[in-house]
Amino acid sequence: MSLKVTNIRLPVEFPEQELAEKIAQQLGINADEIQNYRILRKSLDARSRHDLRFVYSAEVTLPDEAGVLKKLRDDSSIQEHSEAPFHDPASGTQPLEERPVVVGSGPAGLLAGYFLALKGYRPLILERGFPVKERVPEIRRFDRGENFHRENNYLFGEGGAGCFSDGKLTCRLSGPDVQWVLDRFVDCGARSSIVYEHRPHLGSNKLPMICRNFRRKIDALGGEFRFECRLEGLDVVNGQVQGIMTSSGYLKTSHVILGIGHSARDTYQMLYELGVPMFRKAFQLGLRIEQPQEQVNQHKYGREEYLSLLGAADYTMITKGKRDLYTFCMCAGGIVMPSVSEPEMFCTNGMSNSRHDTGYANSGVMTTIYPEEFGSEHPLAGVELQRKYESVAYALGKKNYLCPIQRAGDFLNQKKTDSSFSYAGTYQRGVVPTELHQVLPPVVLSQIENGLPVMDQKWRGGFLANAVLVGPEMRGSSPVRIDRERDTYQAPGFRGLYPVGEGAGYAGGIVSAAVDGLLSAKKLVEEFAPPGSAAEKLIHHQ
Repeated sequence: MSLKVTNIRLPVEFPEQELAEKIAQQLGINADEIQNYRILRKSLDARSRHDLRFVYSAEVTLPDEAGVLKKLRDDSSIQEHSEAPFHDPASGTQPLEERPVVVGSGPAGLLAGYFLALKGYRPLILERGFPVKERVPEIRRFDRGENFHRENNYLFGEGGAGCFSDGKLTCRLSGPDVQWVLDRFVDCGARSSIVYEHRPHLGSNKLPMICRNFRRKIDALGGEFRFECRLEGLDVVNGQVQGIMTSSGYLKTSHVILGIGHSARDTYQMLYELGVPMFRKAFQLGLRIEQPQEQVNQHKYGREEYLSLLGAADYTMITKGKRDLYTFCMCAGGIVMPSVSEPEMFCTNGMSNSRHDTGYANSGVMTTIYPEEFGSEHPLAGVELQRKYESVAYALGKKNYLCPIQRAGDFLNQKKTDSSFSYAGTYQRGVVPTELHQVLPPVVLSQIENGLPVMDQKWRGGFLANAVLVGPEMRGSSPVRIDRERDTYQAPGFRGLYPVGEGAGYAGGIVSAAVDGLLSAKKLVEEFAPPGSAAEKLIHHQ
């Protein structure tokens, strides 16, 4: 038995090495009686700006846990600790003649592929974009003003959109599957503290290395990656997948894990035309707000030394109402970047490197739009809504992927920001002062107009001061859900097709998408035996 001790509070200036002494005080024992302890959770209590504290939960091993628990039975912060074990399914018995194919190398595809590789299934992972080593320089060229690359950009390529979307690992899920995923990130180069931090963050500069390490591990286990290989069709006979058509030729396989991401609009269209069941889904959209990071630090930190201890401050805000407005993917010391997957469209997102050192903070200011507001009952109506406003934003950006911006005060007063407004900001390709009411549906605009002043009041006028709005942000989540059976994770009428992750509408971030990919791989493993010599028959027709 071990004990779980919660609500362990330490001033942020105290070294973490003093945690054992604090745990001992809470348990009423000497520190040398603690045989071992493990941090389960660490969060920041910032309610008092002049007395910031870390709040910990820890698993503790003692010589006499039962005695301590009995003595402290009325203390709700002390309890017996137990964790559900990770379910590692035994392989099924049905034969699998060909290797399973994983489409997409984002979080869902990588973790599905990794689990399959561990279990001996030698998955083939297809990625429409380039390896991350070639992806990074292409993105830098685009940021310098060069042409947009359809298949190698911020959204397509090794690691998917997650590779350049800040690297936040915040997740509402918990349990052994989440723990397994976080442990795999640590195995691939993430710092060990991500497994217990309340808001773990990898940093966009760290993610390429982590994605590459996942690939190396999968390769070593018998898996295989094929880049510049786009899914273009499914070969289905009597409701069973027989193979897939790709930009590189035909592949024979009976099982496809579909982790395409939320921006593979051409793939959505192909699946719709094949009759794969899908439907409209509510999604999040809005604008980004950027302000000096010092402004955020001053609001959150009451003492100057907190900056050196904690680094750039972040924030989370929400205004409640008939339709909530909330901050999303806040990037302390971050960068506004283009989230573009199609030519002649423009959309923004944010990211930050592990150092959080740009001098600017940015965050999405988002709300939810519902299917009945899309203007059509077509399953892809949300995609068309995104395209409508992204094309307007592209035109406002002088048809050169410049970023439309507007001072926050001008936006609230419905006044176009003058073209003479000089703003450095962090969007590298360049900005265009304009009027942002053109880039969002009216129902979203009204919510932002109503909610921003409320957020500013919470900061006593310090939120909108010096703030600039950029936009639009349209990729908060997928506007499509691809249907699947609850017990098998397979699309109804398409045996062997496993829609997973953000692109299928079942996740909302790196960790939740990775867990969804893992669970789909488990479903496959539970039913089928690893391919044996028949796996060598995988045919690739050029």
